[in-house]
Amino acid sequence: MLAVMILALPLPAPAYAIAPSTDERASPYTGNGDGAEASQPAINRELELFRGSTISLSQAMAIAEALHAGSTTADVSFDGASDLPVYRVKILHNDRIWQHAVDAATGRIVGGAAALPLTELDADDRNNLAALRAVRHRLPEAVRVAEHAASGKAISGGLIRERGRLNFAIVVISGSELKEVILEPPGRRPAK
Repeated sequence: MLAVMILALPLPAPAYAIAPSTDERASPYTGNGDGAEASQPAINRELELFRGSTISLSQAMAIAEALHAGSTTADVSFDGASDLPVYRVKILHNDRIWQHAVDAATGRIVGGAAALPLTELDADDRNNLAALRAVRHRLPEAVRVAEHAASGKAISGGLIRERGRLNFAIVVISGSELKEVILEPPGRRPAK
């Protein structure tokens, strides 16, 4: 069972990196990745687009994982800032991080796939992804637990390092509130 901690967020879903390597939290909303906070109208527009999406975050993860047999999602977030609302899904497969955009209305893959070899990541990120491979639970399971615990619909999820431990961080929209759910994986998988 995953340990759960729920925090109320004053701003929308974090755009988590694959594996933040510091013990500091990411800004609750990083917008275009430059650290600047988005304006409230832009935030409201993105949340409204998310609420109107046909495809769920869990479905987007399953769609991206189906492209690479045996892959696992490391990070996923809704992106309504572009012309076409999509889920940005980063999956780990064969020592690469694959990035896919899944249309939030149709579930189709849009644009091309981008792959980054793990060797191009820094040591902290590689260690975090190795830890992801070793835990019993996966991000899709953490999303289900978070949605149930927060009584809502997940808009983003990924890994976060907190106090030296790797956790799943899921942001859930529950009514008009955003809640960050931190889930501590129960431990390593038994060796085969």
